[in-house]
Amino acid sequence: MKQYLLSMYQPQGPSPAPEFLREVMAELAVLRRELESTGSWVFGQGLHDPGTATVLRPQGGEVLVTDGPFVEGKEHLGGFTIIRAPDLDAALAWGRRYALATTLPIEVRPFQGEVED
Repeated sequence: MKQYLLSMYQPQGPSPAPEFLREVMAELAVLRRELESTGSWVFGQGLHDPGTATVLRPQGGEVLVTDGPFVEGKEHLGGFTIIRAPDLDAALAWGRRYALATTLPIEVRPFQGEVED
């Protein structure tokens, strides 16, 4: 099976209410258990706020180190999940479930060099 990256994009701003986050995390736990039971789970985790990022940029034979996100935007990568799926349609079905559970935009992308079994 191919591996797919499910990227979760969060809007900039304050975090949602704790009650809402509890419901989302419960839904994500259900999804993870289902993925694990089908052998489709690879890895997934949330990320800290983009303000915690450090960017390493090559320039003139040196590497510049800067604090903060690479790009300023209205949304940022808030977390990701890597899954195994037989094809894009199956990966998109999981992505839809993540979108409904989190109420966030989910980007589904295959990894390069993957061959289908």
